[in-house]
Amino acid sequence: MKLTRKQVVVGAAAGAIGAAGIYETVDRLTTAPARPPAAEPGPEQHLLGGQSIVRENGAEVIVPPLHHEIVTATVETEDLRDAKQRLEQALAGLEERYPLTPAGLGVTVAWGLPYFRRYVPAPAQTYLPRDRRAEKPALLDAIRFPSDPADTILEQNDVAVLLRSDRLDHIADAEHALFDKTGLFRVTSIRKGFAGGGFDGGTSLPKQMAVAAGVGGADLIPDTAELFMGFTSTLVANLGPDHIANLETLGLALVPDGYFRGGTHMHLSHIAEDLEAWYLNFAYDERVDTMFRPNLKVKPGTQTVPQGPEEVATSAEVVHDYRTLGTIGHSQAIQPSSRLQEDYLGEDGTLYKKGTAIPQRADFNTLDNPFFWSADPKRDRMSTTPAAGVHFVVFNPTSDDFHRNRMAMDGALPDGTKLKFEPHSRGQGFNSVLTTTHRQNFLVPPRRHRSFPLVERL
Repeated sequence: MKLTRKQVVVGAAAGAIGAAGIYETVDRLTTAPARPPAAEPGPEQHLLGGQSIVRENGAEVIVPPLHHEIVTATVETEDLRDAKQRLEQALAGLEERYPLTPAGLGVTVAWGLPYFRRYVPAPAQTYLPRDRRAEKPALLDAIRFPSDPADTILEQNDVAVLLRSDRLDHIADAEHALFDKTGLFRVTSIRKGFAGGGFDGGTSLPKQMAVAAGVGGADLIPDTAELFMGFTSTLVANLGPDHIANLETLGLALVPDGYFRGGTHMHLSHIAEDLEAWYLNFAYDERVDTMFRPNLKVKPGTQTVPQGPEEVATSAEVVHDYRTLGTIGHSQAIQPSSRLQEDYLGEDGTLYKKGTAIPQRADFNTLDNPFFWSADPKRDRMSTTPAAGVHFVVFNPTSDDFHRNRMAMDGALPDGTKLKFEPHSRGQGFNSVLTTTHRQNFLVPPRRHRSFPLVERL
């Protein structure tokens, strides 16, 4: 199926809220998987229940929601107490209509530093969590990393809302309820996408969507790939378990008065992916080396590569491969900072074993270039031509914790070792085909304080 220009650009105007554009094709290409029921929602608003799990190559894999969307905005009201009540009513209404599962709707409301600085500066000084290890605030301004282009935009949004569902109409309803009907925000961007591998043996959603949009290199994507880059991303062992990314669980953050207890940190970025460079310049074995670790032996064509706790790389192994081969793998490089280096008894009473993943990712593929819609298309360098990319969403306990993981991708390891790479050099492999266009960090409050946090403490 080829998409018309009209399908691609629909919604890129005043009627963007609720528009589907190219993404309405998702529901014509696939059907939603069966989902288990969800338990009662806990204090965390970033956790999504009722996700299906399948087994691939001996590993458990989460089947992600089909549709994902992020709406960023600035606050457009001065009556904050009224705004807090109205937004909470809208959020509660959505929870009454939809279960907190992919079959229903997941809503995560995250707040940026501009909100805290402009609207609640005094209580923010008292109640915002602090990173104990870094001796910094838990929420920091986003930074450009060594492999980022000089023109990567560091955004200044007040709020970002992550919407996840197997049903496009559920997401459209949430858009209208939170942004159209409340009148509290000026939308700055809408970012849409999808996820879903060919776990049943059929052609995956990313492959079908990329081919339908005529994206360069689409025909090179493996037929059953979960994501454009060809490897399965949502292995259970690769994602932090429930509560581990909470501010308080690993003791990384101080949470004054417990106000943000049950909350977390969210990083949001858009990353363009050069599929032709990835598949034509890197043979399969080199893609494995680049994605995971050098000289990892897997059966040709394997997409799901287990990376359990017992296979976690050490900093010494990363340095050894760099010195002997001049290259590092993506998973290998970040594991010394993204996996527990020893058993840890969490604040929640759970024993987290050595090698357990900490970050909880919610990233998804997109054909946005770079966004579905922007209030400032010139600044955001918008194009109506579809392009392969990923809207990267990840929950870490603090900004510094995310920064440590991302710096490791550029060869700056947590023990202070710095491996020298030229930006986008082949030795950095994975980074050589990725270009980050936008970044911002956010704080995700617990569910009880998700609506205009700290306003009641003014």
